Amino acid sequence: MTAGSTSPGESLWGRTLVLVAVVLAAGALLAFGLVRDRGAPRVPTIAEKLVNLRADRAELQARADGMARIELLSSFRAASLLFDALAARYEPEREQAFDRLPAGRREMFDRLETVNAALRAALDRPGAPGRAVAVEQAASNIPGDLERLASHDLAPVILSYTPEILAPRRKVGELTLPSESAAAAPPEGASHDGPAGRPAAGETSTGMAPLYAPSFAAPAPEDSMVEIDIVGLRLTAGEVPPILTMGTWRGEATVLPERLHFTVPRSVFATDVRRTRLATGSLFVRHASRTQVFQLLFLSLPEKPGSFAFDQKVRTTTPESNTLVSPEILARAPVGETRTVRRCFDPPPGWRFDKDKRRVVIVERLGWLDDIPDETMNGGGVDFVREDAPGQICISVVAKPVTKAARSATIGRFEATLVRDRPVDGVVQSGVRALDWNDTVRVPIDPTMIEWKLYIRLFGEVDREFDGQAQGSAALPDIPFLRITFDDKYLTLRADPDAVR
Repeated sequence: MTAGSTSPGESLWGRTLVLVAVVLAAGALLAFGLVRDRGAPRVPTIAEKLVNLRADRAELQARADGMARIELLSSFRAASLLFDALAARYEPEREQAFDRLPAGRREMFDRLETVNAALRAALDRPGAPGRAVAVEQAASNIPGDLERLASHDLAPVILSYTPEILAPRRKVGELTLPSESAAAAPPEGASHDGPAGRPAAGETSTGMAPLYAPSFAAPAPEDSMVEIDIVGLRLTAGEVPPILTMGTWRGEATVLPERLHFTVPRSVFATDVRRTRLATGSLFVRHASRTQVFQLLFLSLPEKPGSFAFDQKVRTTTPESNTLVSPEILARAPVGETRTVRRCFDPPPGWRFDKDKRRVVIVERLGWLDDIPDETMNGGGVDFVREDAPGQICISVVAKPVTKAARSATIGRFEATLVRDRPVDGVVQSGVRALDWNDTVRVPIDPTMIEWKLYIRLFGEVDREFDGQAQGSAALPDIPFLRITFDDKYLTLRADPDAVR
């Protein structure tokens, strides 16, 4: 064997070592890649983004209470329209990574997140003033987004639909009768007793009982129809006509230019006797061999709008009297002269003199002739005289000798009845009275009212309280679905399905 030659065994061993090194290096690279992938956050797809947006809005709709359903309805509907338009637009690309979309297209998704955040903030602050305004501002650009999607893309899009609010199933026609206690009005001048306070449910007072509709007198309800109009683009591209479902009801659209029309029985919408409900329908549109689903949101008004109570604080007066005895007044005259003392008196604060119940009193009439007492030498007296100011009593005490050689002295006063009107406060309560759709309720205003308080409960959830002073017209804030007028004769309330704002 020559120098530098290698045996076959040594060559095989060397190749084996190289192969092992390559396998170990590949394993290390694979492990490094797995660790790196595990540490990096996974980028969501468009489909996942849409699912999260839908779940957030569904949770917010479920949280909305009676007033939030009314105030935030338009924003909920606008967000739903934009969401469905985006879902239709990106259906072919739903598995694409969301961050690969251009910034201009991600803006609409960001807007939906902003609207959801504003809705959440509004629901976290129930009753806060202006909470709906912030949500409306967040959703204000959605109509522009829909217009852009309608003009630049080929997917179906809904721009608007009506109605927003579903009238109650029973608006008028119920036979309502006042209870027996309401037949007789309280007698004029009756005592107004009872504490002022918020009435409990079911509380009544004589002459102001709630209206009721007995089951044997209420007519069978007639099922009215709801006309739904949907405006949009590319809603009828397929051969299959669009289908609308509401619960178990299913109907085909009447197709008009850029518009769909459905006539739906009112009874198929979710409704309640006393509370508002959000009713959701599904519109199925066939487009490009796919079926797109659009959610339609409506506010369903209850059969009974609510109730109210009206308390009036009244102030009457009762006469109170007392007797005033004036101080004694002395008039003294020297020999042969006459002296007159005049005094005026004002009544104590809050009182007045009864001019028909007063008298003068001569306490003592004295006279002297040559220093010998003789009351016959005094011809003076005590009399009422003209007042210096209205409401006063003025008297004059006169000492007058009957001869030039006599001197005299007279002591006098007066007695008068003081009167005043003592205020007595009381409460006139209407009790809890029912509101009925399109039925006007009037409560007389007591002429002696000085303060009032109005309690309103709408839809079993919306509570409002208002108060005011004295009489005359009062401006009350707008309440959805309730018209209130207030003047010096009546408080008038009318529950109206069309009085949204």
